Amino acid sequence: WLLIGGDGICNLNISALLIHPDPCFVQSGKFLSVDREAPIGNAVPGPRCGGTVGAIFTCPLEVIKTRLQSSRLAFRAIYYPQVHLGTLSAEGMVRPTSLPPGLIQVLKSILEKEGPKSLFRGLGPNLVGVAPSRAVYFACYSRAKEQFNHVFVPNSSIVHICSAASAAFVTNSLMNPIWMVKTRMQLERRVRGLKQMNTLQCARYVYRSEGVRGFYRGLTASYAGISETIICFAIYERLKQHLKDLSWSPFTGSPETNSTNFLGITVAAAISKGCASCIAYPHEVIRTRLREEGTKYQTFVQTARLVFQEEGYFAFYRGLFAQLMRQIPNTAIVLSTYELIVYLLEDRVK
Repeated sequence: WLLIGGDGICNLNISALLIHPDPCFVQSGKFLSVDREAPIGNAVPGPRCGGTVGAIFTCPLEVIKTRLQSSRLAFRAIYYPQVHLGTLSAEGMVRPTSLPPGLIQVLKSILEKEGPKSLFRGLGPNLVGVAPSRAVYFACYSRAKEQFNHVFVPNSSIVHICSAASAAFVTNSLMNPIWMVKTRMQLERRVRGLKQMNTLQCARYVYRSEGVRGFYRGLTASYAGISETIICFAIYERLKQHLKDLSWSPFTGSPETNSTNFLGITVAAAISKGCASCIAYPHEVIRTRLREEGTKYQTFVQTARLVFQEEGYFAFYRGLFAQLMRQIPNTAIVLSTYELIVYLLEDRVK
């Protein structure tokens, strides 16, 4: 559904909606009640096609983000005038310094040199991976939750966090080949008039040049990205509790109050997602570098050290704005909608 993008389920599980199961009706004696512990996707059919729609609409931003993260990004030269004793020296005009292009510059470059079709590079493997990744994730989540309920307090926050992290670990391990092909296609620069590789051709090329091991490049960075799930969940729950203490508990009272509460939950979701993305974003840059063709980047730690030494700390945040544009609105909409659905279902039961 809408949160799928980037590395598929790795971005999907960031939402606390995946940590809080989806509400559905279950039979309880003669009455129907809301079950907050049922797996997501069992009751509401919307998510089944939402992932496809979201992947299509956010694909251009994802391509731009991946290009910005790449080490092959073409830097533009900036010239600063040099002043000597109050006069402008012509010789002082030749002090170039490199500056990475922004989102708009990359977008213009793609449209001018490659054409609009390149903005949808990697869409094929992304669509192919949406359904399997979601199926694997939810199956693993349900199984892990059963096990962790015997270890921790049943259905507690720690159970949801551990279950989500375990499911993400398994899903990333199985789906990494698809996301690897997607990233490699997004990094391929198209020359007008020349045909680019399709998904199968790209996969075949990776296998011939790098073997099976090549499909699992960047997997360690995906594991590191699981931390974003925990960070987002922790911040969202704390903000939601703060709203509850301020008597802004979701959807209680008059329609005017409910509107204010809905806005509060939406803002809380946006803040939690934004903070989590900013904190955990460097793993995405490292993952893209590891997946580049013929790259000098070999391991997670070595890549992080190399990027820092050659490009500085800010290189870890290239493409962050495009990522936030993709993820924050989706997360805010999904989490607030989740709270609204729970409220409506519980109110209907009562």
